[in-house]
Amino acid sequence: MHLRHFIITILLTGMLFTCTGCSTQPPLSGNITVKAGWNPVVYLIQPRSFSEIAANYTGLVVDSAEIGSDGRFAFNSIPDAGAPTLYQLAMQPKGSRYANQLLDENPLLANYMPIILIPGVPLRLRADSDHFQASFELESASTTDSSGDLLNTDDNAALIALRNLRHAAFEEWKDYLMQAPDEEHLLEQENALRQFQAPLMAFADSTRSMLAALVATRWVSLQNDYERVPEFLYGQCQKWSAEYPDAPFAVQLCEKAKALPLLVGGILPDFSAPMSSGDTVALKTILGKTLTILDIWASWCVPCRRENKQVLAPLWAAHRKNGLQIIGYSIDSSEGAWRNAIAKDGAEWPHASHLTGDETPFMEALRISTIPANFILDGKGKVLAKNLHGEELKVFVEEYLKK
Repeated sequence: MHLRHFIITILLTGMLFTCTGCSTQPPLSGNITVKAGWNPVVYLIQPRSFSEIAANYTGLVVDSAEIGSDGRFAFNSIPDAGAPTLYQLAMQPKGSRYANQLLDENPLLANYMPIILIPGVPLRLRADSDHFQASFELESASTTDSSGDLLNTDDNAALIALRNLRHAAFEEWKDYLMQAPDEEHLLEQENALRQFQAPLMAFADSTRSMLAALVATRWVSLQNDYERVPEFLYGQCQKWSAEYPDAPFAVQLCEKAKALPLLVGGILPDFSAPMSSGDTVALKTILGKTLTILDIWASWCVPCRRENKQVLAPLWAAHRKNGLQIIGYSIDSSEGAWRNAIAKDGAEWPHASHLTGDETPFMEALRISTIPANFILDGKGKVLAKNLHGEELKVFVEEYLKK
């Protein structure tokens, strides 16, 4: 019997069976439009730790694929990790020396996109080289294995939804986010950053995909600095360590969470500090009956001084008799500059400082390094809120004192 007739016979009699795990499609392929100034190569990069997710120059380059003149590329043999695995696809501009360089200062122009490869689920995509992350789309992702069982491909859909949230938030706040740090407008820039981070944190809190949540968490701070959002990082640790206690990324996330600043709901540590009066006082003994603003500042900090004059002094005058206390702690090193600032700002509330500059034991006890900062405490020293400034601080104090 000729081979052609043999194959037809097998097909007609139902004798041809599919091989489990076999696929005619490459595990990762697609079409990329290569614009001028870009190398026609796409790199598959694997972050080996939580800190390497979306981090520049650190991920392991697993493989690369050339992009043909028609835009097609394919990775034909990716090692089977046995479980859904997070990778980053990246392209490099001509002249770049490193395959794992991630350009992300402007997310709208980012040269990489996180993806999750699921064993047995071929992935096809399309993108443009000069807006790689922004233009990234899935053409197809198989949704069943060889037995017809449904496979979970929600992870990549979650990453695309996260990408969309990130880009929309950046577009809204980019005028502030792209500016160099400006001390005169530091609080406005910090507020813009907080607004940009908010949808990413909400996504991480709500998604069922741990890997997508970890990408969101790293996109909240590419600098790996969570001092201003420690409650978020702590919550992510609690969420994923409960569900996947042995997952390496979850373990590493929780290691990072161990060194976070004093959290909302925590208690001010017992601490004594030298006061402007000359006495050394346990700060807990001078808390307000109802509410205390513990303000961390310095004479050279422009937004701190503005807050003294425009926010704290009016609150002190209006509410000190209603149970409000303000305690200022300065990270100055010059006693003269510290005392002159107190006098010029009309800051009549109690003040403390070790006059050791940034190297102060109180900042270490609170595990913070950035000012302006504040902790709003109840009468027992419990943290009710943190880092509220301007009108937001005024409203919080006035509403709380009404209770």
